[in-house]
Amino acid sequence: MNTVLFTGATRGIGLELVKQFLESGNQVFATYRGHTPPDALNALLSTNQLSLRPLQVTDEKSIAELVTILDGIAIDILINNAGSIGPVNQSYQDMDAKGWAEAFRVNTIAPLMVTSALIPNLAISDSPRVITISSQMGSLHRESVGMHAYRSSKAAVNKVMQVLALELKEKGIIVCPVHPGWVRTDMGGDDAEISAKESAQGIVALTSQLTLADTGKFLTWEGKEHAW
Repeated sequence: MNTVLFTGATRGIGLELVKQFLESGNQVFATYRGHTPPDALNALLSTNQLSLRPLQVTDEKSIAELVTILDGIAIDILINNAGSIGPVNQSYQDMDAKGWAEAFRVNTIAPLMVTSALIPNLAISDSPRVITISSQMGSLHRESVGMHAYRSSKAAVNKVMQVLALELKEKGIIVCPVHPGWVRTDMGGDDAEISAKESAQGIVALTSQLTLADTGKFLTWEGKEHAW
């Protein structure tokens, strides 16, 4: 059994990951924005394996409050899933600069801040792993256009996680950005290739297979290495 903590657990891939980790018998901390958890998470509280905690990933005070609650609790797997598609206007001809900055706050800065704050909890785990849900849209290897804010924020978080992996390797903490696939969610749209359930199943399997030799790699939901 692992103790798993999620950001962005209220819908889509995050919610499906919560369900699957619970079904596998793990202890789960699922975080949500706002004052009260959504019905989708409340519906899973029939098991004593689930704890719900408020968290605004861009708010340092909120992160600190979560850390206080978790003091002394080993976190085996941290999944940074909270993310933003960015502003409506994010082309080179029409960029919402404030929205772009907010996308960086959510997609790039927040995963580092949350991970950094939880290092004491990860360090007391026998097998600490950090998964940050990224996207192949942030890969510099792929040539595609549009969505400047989203793509750049995901490219940046890939680099952040690569550097963090090097810095935390001596602590035995595995750090990997993961492309979840093109998933049928509110963000991915109805034409996407796979369901949230398929993506989550792959990510759950991946977390069980990771070793320190994998740290710093950009991986896919299928467990394959993705080009940077």
